[in-house]
Amino acid sequence: MPSSQWTGLFVLVTALCCLFTATVSVKYENFKTCDQAGFCKRNRAYADSASVSGWEAPFKLTPESLSWKNAQLQGTILKTINKDGETVRLPITISFLESGSARVTVDEEKRQKGEVELRHNSIARKERYNEAESWAIVGGLDLSKSATESRDAKTSTVKYGSEGQFEAVVTFAPFGIEFKRNGVTEIKLNDRGLINVEHWRPKVEKVEPEKKEGEEKKEGEETPAPEAPAGEDESTWWDESFGGQTDTKPRGPESVSLDITFPGYEHVFGIPEHAGPLSLKQTRGGDGHHSDPYRLYNADVFEYIMDSPMTLYGAIPFMQAHRKDSTVGVFWLNAAETWIDIIKEKQSHNPLSLGIGSKTDTKTHWFSESGLIDVFVFLGPTPKDVTKAYGELTGYTQLPQEFSIAYHQCRWNYNTDEDVKDVDRKMSKHQIPYDVIWLDIEYTHEKEYFTWDPLQFPDPIGMLQQLDKSERKLVAIIDPHIKNNGYHIVEELRKQDLAVLNKDGQIYEGWCWPGSSNWIDCFNPAAIKWWISLFKYDKFKSLPNLFIWNDMNEPSVFNGPETTMPKDNLHHGKWEHRDVHNLNGMTFHNATYQALLERKKGELRRPFVLTRSFYAGSQRLGAMWTGDNQASWDHLAAAFPMILNNGIAGYPFAGADVGGFFGNPEKDLLTRWYQAGAFYPFFRGHAHIDTRRREPYLAGEPYTGIITQALRLRYSLLPAWYTAFHEASVDGTPIIRPHYFEYPGDEAGFAVDDQFFVGSTGLLAKPVVKEGADSVEIYLPDEEMYYDYFNYEKYTGRGSKTISAPLEKIPLLMQGGHIIPRKDRPRRSSGLMKWDPYTFVIVLNKAGTARGELYIDDGETFDYQSGAYIHRSLSFENGVLSSTDMGGKGKLTDKYLKTMKNVGVERIIVVGAPKSWEGKKTVKTSKGEANIEFHAENGNKAAWAVVKNPMVMIGEDWKVEF
Repeated sequence: MPSSQWTGLFVLVTALCCLFTATVSVKYENFKTCDQAGFCKRNRAYADSASVSGWEAPFKLTPESLSWKNAQLQGTILKTINKDGETVRLPITISFLESGSARVTVDEEKRQKGEVELRHNSIARKERYNEAESWAIVGGLDLSKSATESRDAKTSTVKYGSEGQFEAVVTFAPFGIEFKRNGVTEIKLNDRGLINVEHWRPKVEKVEPEKKEGEEKKEGEETPAPEAPAGEDESTWWDESFGGQTDTKPRGPESVSLDITFPGYEHVFGIPEHAGPLSLKQTRGGDGHHSDPYRLYNADVFEYIMDSPMTLYGAIPFMQAHRKDSTVGVFWLNAAETWIDIIKEKQSHNPLSLGIGSKTDTKTHWFSESGLIDVFVFLGPTPKDVTKAYGELTGYTQLPQEFSIAYHQCRWNYNTDEDVKDVDRKMSKHQIPYDVIWLDIEYTHEKEYFTWDPLQFPDPIGMLQQLDKSERKLVAIIDPHIKNNGYHIVEELRKQDLAVLNKDGQIYEGWCWPGSSNWIDCFNPAAIKWWISLFKYDKFKSLPNLFIWNDMNEPSVFNGPETTMPKDNLHHGKWEHRDVHNLNGMTFHNATYQALLERKKGELRRPFVLTRSFYAGSQRLGAMWTGDNQASWDHLAAAFPMILNNGIAGYPFAGADVGGFFGNPEKDLLTRWYQAGAFYPFFRGHAHIDTRRREPYLAGEPYTGIITQALRLRYSLLPAWYTAFHEASVDGTPIIRPHYFEYPGDEAGFAVDDQFFVGSTGLLAKPVVKEGADSVEIYLPDEEMYYDYFNYEKYTGRGSKTISAPLEKIPLLMQGGHIIPRKDRPRRSSGLMKWDPYTFVIVLNKAGTARGELYIDDGETFDYQSGAYIHRSLSFENGVLSSTDMGGKGKLTDKYLKTMKNVGVERIIVVGAPKSWEGKKTVKTSKGEANIEFHAENGNKAAWAVVKNPMVMIGEDWKVEF
């Protein structure tokens, strides 16, 4: 074997050893700190310089360059680069959008015009990357029709918004922008003067002075280190080494940075993905602060650590800031490696106040390795306003197939098709509901995607057919690395020039699960078209109940720098990988989504594709999960803050591996994890190949029974979950909602991230995530009535309440004033529940009223876009429950209603029923009378009543009079 192949084999074996060892946690030395990332270190140093007294910011907007047209203010910022006053021209465009959002974009004229020279004869693009918009943005860019601009010698002021309530004050020298709402400054750009655009400059090669006779270096004598140049640190401008690999940087230094201040805001949220609390910590001082900035650089980080700003698998550079009754946000549209520093400074109104009445300003500093400064500003004022405005730009979450919000059973790996069928039979035998079973990489023939192992999976069609009998599905993994062994897929990839290239323009070769691999370049439209063709049934042996899992799409490269692809690799259009890294996973996710839309002509179905790597906009394409977690209590506890953060950052279809991917959870932990997982929007049990089997029926009693009850709770509430998914798909509202989102004026709840509301149902959940706990403290934000979901025990009064939580109990409350839709008949899968009748749980508030919604469609196709859905408004007031139509009418509405004409309501439960109902025997319905049973208050347990078979249909208007 040639030496290069021996080297590659050694690298692969070493990497695999690390990945297979379940006891080894993340290797810090494999991932950069800020000090090891040249541009991060430089921009932090720049910030330190700017904090020195007498600092003069070198960026000024020239008034004479300004023009105003069609709600856009355009001009040129001049960056002074030396003592001689030489400047660099930076075109700026400030756009004011009809939605009420604003956008600020700064480019570099010389690179924009291609008037630069690249080193090493590089064939890379000369411009700053300007195509992130084409992947992340899908709408919301219409320019304002009512914005107005006025100008004086020092500033330009723009009034915009639907009622002129927003204002942007642009200061020329030093450059800065203040964004105001109703006259109050909410966001400041470049308040601290930290804007920085590392302009192009040629490398000046330092000439070594010629040595005179007798000064030659003697044998064994060390060469003295070159003197550090005065001024800026150039050590990482032209190349940068890490982990034994060198990034050649043909364009030289090109980072961009900007400081963004939120005056009066103490809490900032978002910028996933990180393992830490919902309310982001300081990174440069302060209590419990981090020492590094939050990093966004998608990477394969297995067994990640807790409470860390370290990069993980996905990157959404969207941040919300919140204070009492006010939320604002920013979206930093840049796909390169990005770091964010956070400082919180208290400002006292009176030096004698000893902090009383002081306010906190949160000051952030954003820096990216390349690309543009491109930032969107959202002025709220509510969390929902900010999330909705962000969603108008990047798209709302996919309305998924209904099966995908049920339970998924997965491990690496089910070994054979008979193994899959056996698990399927046993889940049915033990009456444990599930919808999907998953296959990791071992199903393939020698890790060649789009193949089946002929010995272990000789009959994939038979396997899929058995699952289909119970309306169950199969998900198979397909990753972006294609085995480089000459099999037909890789040969097509290479012949059609659809692979990622190295810096020299040759097909890039790296190492991943198959060994030597090439990577599909899904920035290339031709590659997407080819990828779509591979999923046709005649190419990949399967049936319509097979769906796809995209893993390792950061991309993960075992022998690459930081376990990913070299930054000087080249993608379609000759863009460097450094420019597009955080978009890479999304482009692959998109290609697979497109492939599953129509695998057979005329068979158009909503795809289901799970991704590990993601960016802003990935929410349009499917679900994500939090990656390779551990079977430990701290990883269980960390999941909810991570999922909540993803939700407010526009990507709510999120979950964590139930039970933990690495390690073997003790049975209490596994049980508690299922109880928590029942409240993950994406609910999947998963485990590493080296772990013991842990299907729910193997746990033994009482654990199997408790886990089954948690699963049945999820299934009974699927109508409520699907309604919440629908709401997220039309306005971006998170599916599980943190406290501040629902109660933006309640300061005591702003940082709460271990309890949450489920959709608009009023369900308030706080699953147990601490070892040995048999109770929880749950925080109530108001004076409304709350009832235990299971026994109707009453709680009221703002503040903390103790909820008993023995192992078999999930702490779950119902807030008065809501109507919760359910389906209570146990089934093996959600598909078998399709025609089952509904139960409505009416949870009365102190005023004796309640409201709710129910959304239904076929859970599979796109027919809902043509009116094939039911959307009901449910209201209980003055003793009358009514159901009215909320939906519009489309061409398929009547046809769909006919299919649902026999689906009715089998029970109505009223929690907190008035004592006056005692003795009542019947209620009046639209079709006659129905019996009612009243159960009197018992101790602290509320009175309740149940109406059985009220004889009303789910798709019709009706009333029930109590």
